[in-house]
Amino acid sequence: MSDERDRMIETLKEYVVPVLRERGFKGSFPHFRRPTERAIHLLTFQFDKWGGGFVVEVATCPPGGVTMHWGEHVPPNKVRAWDVTRRLRLGAPDEKSDGHWFRYEKRGLFSRGDRFERAALDVLPYLESQAEDWWRRETDEQKTSG
Repeated sequence: MSDERDRMIETLKEYVVPVLRERGFKGSFPHFRRPTERAIHLLTFQFDKWGGGFVVEVATCPPGGVTMHWGEHVPPNKVRAWDVTRRLRLGAPDEKSDGHWFRYEKRGLFSRGDRFERAALDVLPYLESQAEDWWRRETDEQKTSG
């Protein structure tokens, strides 16, 4: 891992992970889950392999975990957002779109503020405006289809 990615992870742990914990999420970076009676809410951070950015994916699954198309069962305490076919990248208008890359690479000589802190803080509004709505809607759909 690069020093910049390590620093970004530490900054996410400082600013975003405590908010996830306050909202009932368990797990360790980069995979988090929040079990409820009707579903498990999932959140995963994925980094750009070329560096300088990351996406945040959210998904839901049944309380018992998921069974992969080849038959492997992923239990509730191990399931991750990328184990679920239907998921949303925060910042995307819908699950079929690529979503928003939270960027932390250097942007120029005159950039202000800490770029790692800025990228981490950029995640927080999406947790309320998009992630919570997604989990609520997906959980309701699982309830009506199950």
